Amino acid sequence: MADIIIKNAYVLTMDPDRGDLKNGTIVIEDGRITEVGEKTNERAETVIDVKRSVVMPGLINTHTHAAMTLLRGYADDLQLSEWLDGQIWPAEARLTPKNVYQGSLLACLEMIKSGTTFFADMYFFMDETSKAVELSGLRASLSHGLTELWNKEKGEMDFKEGKRFVRRWQGAADGRIKTMYGPHAPNTCSEEFLAKVREEATKDGAGIHIHVLETEAELVLMKEKYGKCSIHLLDDIGFFGPDVLAAHCIWLSDRDIEILRKRGVNVSHNAVSNMKMASGIAPVHKMLEKGVNVSLGTDGCASNNNLDLFEEMKTAALLQKVNTLNPIILPARQVIEMGTVNGAKALDSETGMLKVGKKADLIILDMKKPHLTPCFDVRSHIVYSAKGSDVRTTIVDGKLLMDNYKVLVLDEQKVMEDAQKAAKELIERSKA
Repeated sequence: MADIIIKNAYVLTMDPDRGDLKNGTIVIEDGRITEVGEKTNERAETVIDVKRSVVMPGLINTHTHAAMTLLRGYADDLQLSEWLDGQIWPAEARLTPKNVYQGSLLACLEMIKSGTTFFADMYFFMDETSKAVELSGLRASLSHGLTELWNKEKGEMDFKEGKRFVRRWQGAADGRIKTMYGPHAPNTCSEEFLAKVREEATKDGAGIHIHVLETEAELVLMKEKYGKCSIHLLDDIGFFGPDVLAAHCIWLSDRDIEILRKRGVNVSHNAVSNMKMASGIAPVHKMLEKGVNVSLGTDGCASNNNLDLFEEMKTAALLQKVNTLNPIILPARQVIEMGTVNGAKALDSETGMLKVGKKADLIILDMKKPHLTPCFDVRSHIVYSAKGSDVRTTIVDGKLLMDNYKVLVLDEQKVMEDAQKAAKELIERSKA
């Protein structure tokens, strides 16, 4: 007997060998997808009949800082130096472990409600984010942020904590938590420190999550300090590989893109955050054309304001079109791949599509909405019309986290109230 059967749905499989099913059925058992087809002879404890709905893989957010939900809207419309030095860093310096738990839990709630089933995170007090993920039922790839700042003592402390975290939480929450090393960026960590992280990550079989060429200032600084950009420095020390997730990658040359392709580096594109902070426009279409695996991230809520990957898909598509003055660049099909298949390739190849044997991480979109009527092209609607609030059901590891818009794993009101109070107290401390 199966655990869950979803029937009468438009099934967007994202499986290149299968294609979409206009009236399909998904069978889930023991956390895996066991059938994808028109009908089934199976029976299940839970049967979800979803006429005029779309079933698709859960979205994968490959770069965020979950606990920054507490800073949502706190320091908007400022120059980067004032935003970071004058507002964000002073507030972060007053964060407590409990704050990180409260902020991470709020992020998990937001992601459950908006269709993200898997996210990659880098921040502080990551034990607390891990506990929030464990409670929420989501899947995550987590890393403790390592910011050495050419301070050997600080570097050693950060490295020790990063290593402890990787080993403590790897495979936790019934396998839903993976861990990575999280060196912040080449302009905040020395060459020697980055090489040490690379060595340890290889030894532990862990991935690496890092910011790369997010700003023009980083490009200028690296060329002044090393006579080369971040990409070439990292390549020269043997840092890159298919286990590296590089966030942003905006200020790239064609040679940089070729290095990323050759080394199999995964890139996380954060269109909304990059636009809001006026960081620049990543050459996403060039990377994809060259065969670089590019996925989608939101970044933290201080530089994006929400964790809605539907909004991120639409923005990513429109930004490339207007930047190239080419309306056929980055079509809907390709953007959905970035939010599902490509994200899975970067973090966990057992997710990202609806296929027999894959982990049962999926969402159901309610298409019975005015802004989704009429519907000529499902994929076009998902990218250009749908919103995170259209997600009615979220399933991770074969377990219902939300069904028919009701969150089943968290006390929604309490999570929001606790986060509101924590955010207010945090800002009061930072101002004092």
